Amino acid sequence: MPKVPFWVFLVLAVLLFSAARVDIMDIDAAQYAEIGREMTHNGQYVQIYDRGHNYLDKPPFLFWVSAASMKVFGANNLGYKLPSILFALLALYATYRLGRLLYDEATGRMAALILGTCQGLFLMTNDVRCDTILMAWVIIAIWLIQEWVVSKKGYYLLLGSACIAFGMMTKGPIALLTPIFAFVADGLLKRQWKQLFKPSVLLALVLMILLLIPMSMGLYHQYDLHPEKWINGKQGTSGLRFFYWTQSFGRITGESNWNNGADISFLLVNMLWSFLPWIFLLLPALWLNIRGLIKQKFRISPQQEWITTGGFLLSYLSLGSSKYQLPHYIFVVFPLAAIIVASFIATFLQHKKYPRLHSVMSKVVITVSGLLFIGLLLILTIVFPEYKLYVIAWAAGLAVWWWIVKKKDLKGKIMWAGAAAMLIINVFLTHIFYYRLLQFQVGTQVGRYIHNHNIPANDVMVYRLHDPLNILHFYAQGVIRVFNNTYLPAATGKYVLTSEEGAQRIQQMGYRYDLLRQGDYFKVSELTPDFLGAASRHKATTHYLFIRVK
Repeated sequence: MPKVPFWVFLVLAVLLFSAARVDIMDIDAAQYAEIGREMTHNGQYVQIYDRGHNYLDKPPFLFWVSAASMKVFGANNLGYKLPSILFALLALYATYRLGRLLYDEATGRMAALILGTCQGLFLMTNDVRCDTILMAWVIIAIWLIQEWVVSKKGYYLLLGSACIAFGMMTKGPIALLTPIFAFVADGLLKRQWKQLFKPSVLLALVLMILLLIPMSMGLYHQYDLHPEKWINGKQGTSGLRFFYWTQSFGRITGESNWNNGADISFLLVNMLWSFLPWIFLLLPALWLNIRGLIKQKFRISPQQEWITTGGFLLSYLSLGSSKYQLPHYIFVVFPLAAIIVASFIATFLQHKKYPRLHSVMSKVVITVSGLLFIGLLLILTIVFPEYKLYVIAWAAGLAVWWWIVKKKDLKGKIMWAGAAAMLIINVFLTHIFYYRLLQFQVGTQVGRYIHNHNIPANDVMVYRLHDPLNILHFYAQGVIRVFNNTYLPAATGKYVLTSEEGAQRIQQMGYRYDLLRQGDYFKVSELTPDFLGAASRHKATTHYLFIRVK
């Protein structure tokens, strides 16, 4: 079976780091970046604020590491994105170590490459949210706890429990639930549940609780001690209850108001793009694992493992039971999915099983990869035709990929064809599609103008411009006041970001102004057919003006 060489991961790492060139995307990533930026200025790290207002949603770890990074590299793309990119690489390493522990060296390396080349990972390093760091903490924890199971060395368990605690500080109880699902499923099927009740497990739980105390105290002092605060339209909100129950379990019970009507199939449907191209191998692999378990009457031997399949399926059912779901929620179990796919490929290559299925799956992966190249060509010629010269580079990339597909003596072609396609395609997606797309954010354009021209944030207002503007504050490096109703405070001598309609209203109020900057903008998180066509883009974009009122 082929062993993925180390230089392939170096190439992947360079591509992931290069995502720091791409701007931060509204809405969520921009908000998190701004919270981290404000932390570096106000020095408040335990109680979390967003533009001076109480913030009760995500736990603080992403904000902590982003603030620390910005202290070193500044409030810019690199300062915000670097921690998540580093954690993505840690997730690849932990996936490799767990795959090696459960199977062998070649399978571990293959699993790391599969995780590193799924489309979701590239998205996570371009649109940086909490999920990259959460994914890393969870897979590191599972790897370390399995090391403890194998070696009986207690420090592995303690380190694993610490990772779970940090994962909970990143995105809540799912960081605890996924490892529980993985090891409970494996232990019950092996009839080895006694290790779940060892005294060392209790010690690990105590360590986990101790590590969560600072964050919990911050929530208690910011919210539980102040029931008079209005949070999400009501008083008496408990920060501790919100974090440990409502935000996660409340979406299942109905206690949370968040509900977008997503059903149990929502995450799977979105995995059709986020786990490309490996989703087409994951589904038959899961089916074969479930079928095998049924044949074995729900009992597996000590040499088998259900950490990955059990952890993936139970986590999916838990997340899929929520009444509010977003596509990136499932990213937490992508490392487990990668190991499942790698072991599935190993059954083709190493154990010579399912030859007909191997043939069919190889054709599927190659066909999907070829279709992705065609989609990339459409981006270069229709969506952003100013990059037509890059079609030459596209043709070169396609030629390299086709050489891999046609190479007769290449072992593991099913893996190499998919991985090479995703690496080549995402060079273009990162540095052309995402890079150009995010230039249509009005907050990015005007925020940089404000900062580069040393305009004080207190002298800037937004008036009648309805668009996500979280990123405006980050790139302006100051909190901007927003007025989207008919009221506008005294504006003489002030700078105003507005729409054409807003500019007309300002003139009707008797003001005159100097035009400093203007352009078109679009809500890039909601792509439309009109926007994706260069010829029809003007129908989808809106005009903005940045003025100084006389």
